[in-house]
Amino acid sequence: MERLRGAGFEALFAGGCVRDLLLGLEPEDYDVATSARAGEVEALFRRTVGVGAQFGVIKVLGEGGDTEVATFRSDGAYVDHRHPSKVRFSDARGDASRRDFTINGMFLDPETDEVIDHVGGRADLEARRIRAIGDPDARFDEDRLRLLRAVRFAARFGFDIEDATWRSIVAHADSIRDIAWERIGDEVVKILRDGAARRGFELLASCGLLEAILPEVAAMRGVQQSPEHHPEGDVFVHTLLCLEKLDSREHDVPVALAVLLHDVAKPSCAETGTDGRIRFFGHCERGAEMAREICRRLRRSGDTSEKVAWLVKNHLRHMQASEMRVSTLKRFLGEPEIESLLEVVRIDASSGSGDLTSWQYCVDRLAAFSAEEVRPDALLRGQDLIDLGYTPGPGFKRLLDEAFDAQLEGEFHDASSARDWLLRHHPPREDPDR
Repeated sequence: MERLRGAGFEALFAGGCVRDLLLGLEPEDYDVATSARAGEVEALFRRTVGVGAQFGVIKVLGEGGDTEVATFRSDGAYVDHRHPSKVRFSDARGDASRRDFTINGMFLDPETDEVIDHVGGRADLEARRIRAIGDPDARFDEDRLRLLRAVRFAARFGFDIEDATWRSIVAHADSIRDIAWERIGDEVVKILRDGAARRGFELLASCGLLEAILPEVAAMRGVQQSPEHHPEGDVFVHTLLCLEKLDSREHDVPVALAVLLHDVAKPSCAETGTDGRIRFFGHCERGAEMAREICRRLRRSGDTSEKVAWLVKNHLRHMQASEMRVSTLKRFLGEPEIESLLEVVRIDASSGSGDLTSWQYCVDRLAAFSAEEVRPDALLRGQDLIDLGYTPGPGFKRLLDEAFDAQLEGEFHDASSARDWLLRHHPPREDPDR
């Protein structure tokens, strides 16, 4: 800021950082709006990246973090619902008019602490209100992502959405699919992890955006559950209660998505028995497939998609933990994502019947076992079988699995006794394929 001003240019803090400062929050980053053009900014700083030089946007790289510096501008038509077809460089007032919401359209002079507000953003902050700048239909037509951003900001800050802005969101909800799914996925994850996921998804459901981007989640509404297990209500109500327990400081993206999607297959698996009880046979397995498909649609990474699918598939597996053989329990508690799974389980159970008995059993047993006990290196491998005279074949896997179970059960503790156990239980003369 000092360098830009020292070179004779106007420079102001802009957008979200001003909003956060006025709310008493620590901004995640600082954006600068300036009268300097892109080339002039690049000439003043040694390390820059032209992230949008044609629109006057330059990223200045620094040891304390990167700063986005944008020339004051007014935008032309947004032909792709994301980027303006052309820009006209202007002043702070013109620049404010192109932004999305009034609370994001303010500037701050760092020298005087003067808030420069051409759009009524400060009044809307005080009224705890999200309002589009100017014509909301025009703002949402320019960039469809603003539909989701309005919901996210309202949820994150606990604000209401102004009536005209809300009506425009409802009217344009179906058009959200005009933009790239990766951008939609990024915004969904932010809603999940901004600290107010329940309200975010309540708003998404109310305005029609949920049906447009996650129809599988919208389908949970009205799907009844047996009151003895779910006194809280239908599947969507249960999911909202789960979302309420998400904490961005403790829960990563796979856990957040798994909490959202753990019951996603219940609408398609619901059955009412002759006893009147509602059951959802196969919803874990089917839910895993659906969760994988949804994560791919939202353009999440392959690693994230597989983790979410595994968490959804196994979110009821803990119910049998107390009846498992020691080897089976150790294999279960030795899964790489077991801590994440137990957190999904805790959120799920505490948002339903409240019965945490099986969860607590797993937590206690995991604490009792050492890391070496639940994730030991196998004492017998394929080469050991060959060295002992076994004929390689498909039966090797069965022998190795059985030996590993015996190891987990504590039947042997070193390589020598492992070989003795194998020779005693499965002499090499036996056909390992039978």
